[in-house]
Amino acid sequence: MLRFDHLQLPFPVIQAALSGYSDAPMRQISRECGAEFTLCEVFLDQFVVHVSRGKKSKFYLALDETDHPTGAQLMGSEPDMFVSAAKRLVEFGFDLIDLNFACPVKKVLGRCRGGYLMTDPPMAFEIVGRVREAIPPDIPLTIKLRKGFDDSSQSEDRFFEILDGAFTRGIAAATVHGRTVLQRYTGLSDWDFLGRVKRHAGSRMILGSGDMFDAATVVRRMKETGVDGVALARGIIGNPWLFRQVRAALAGEPIPPPPTLTEQRAVILRHYDLSETLYGAHRSATDMRKFGVYYAKLHPQETAVRDAFVSAKNRSDWLAVLQTWYQI
Repeated sequence: MLRFDHLQLPFPVIQAALSGYSDAPMRQISRECGAEFTLCEVFLDQFVVHVSRGKKSKFYLALDETDHPTGAQLMGSEPDMFVSAAKRLVEFGFDLIDLNFACPVKKVLGRCRGGYLMTDPPMAFEIVGRVREAIPPDIPLTIKLRKGFDDSSQSEDRFFEILDGAFTRGIAAATVHGRTVLQRYTGLSDWDFLGRVKRHAGSRMILGSGDMFDAATVVRRMKETGVDGVALARGIIGNPWLFRQVRAALAGEPIPPPPTLTEQRAVILRHYDLSETLYGAHRSATDMRKFGVYYAKLHPQETAVRDAFVSAKNRSDWLAVLQTWYQI
């Protein structure tokens, strides 16, 4: 069980915040396939403050009764704006606020956001402390970190300084990705480091992240490192069935086989319908292409199916892809 202060989850595996992917339709699919907790795609603090006043809020911020518990991840550089955005997200009904000090994208770093904050402990502490004071005590606050900005010993020292300081200022948990900021997504996630982090943290809650694409790996990493839970990221884009596989593996049960073509067809259609309901027919047809590329990875004819999804321009095209490639 994961305990984020007042929020308790019976399954120690969550859906990570996935920029450009973990919108309301994807979160719903993850939940229907076994996720107990999901995170929205990362929000820029300025975006939250401005979009929350306009019509676009229904696309990004609106929650319904089925979308709980769900957390919102914030990114920015100014403590005042972090506070304003966090308050707005609580007003919209999010159950947890997560602060992103990990994003490795170059333009994000250039604006002193995301992973840049791992080079500036005082600013990181000010953001954590002020957001914790600003939001209600029953709303958990968490942070997302990478193992450091780079591989230097000074960067590692700053990592542990930020980790300890954030807990002192009231965070409920930290999710740690086992690559440095400068690594971005190259090389392998360093799970030996995550084991060190958990031993250092003791009873404080640590979630691990990075390179988890199958249930056996998830269970092995949790046992080897002792982390309290994991945040599944790229591994569940197009493969939400990973949640049920991990659940079985953690229970000591046989891991369910990959989904049949019939199961894949049903979930893809469900995902498309949810997207169309939220965004409308025109936008959903193009937005769903990025998901189609990932769904195709489970198909025996991956390349042909991927190309068919990418070429789809409307609902009829999507239904044709499912009719052609997902019938048995």
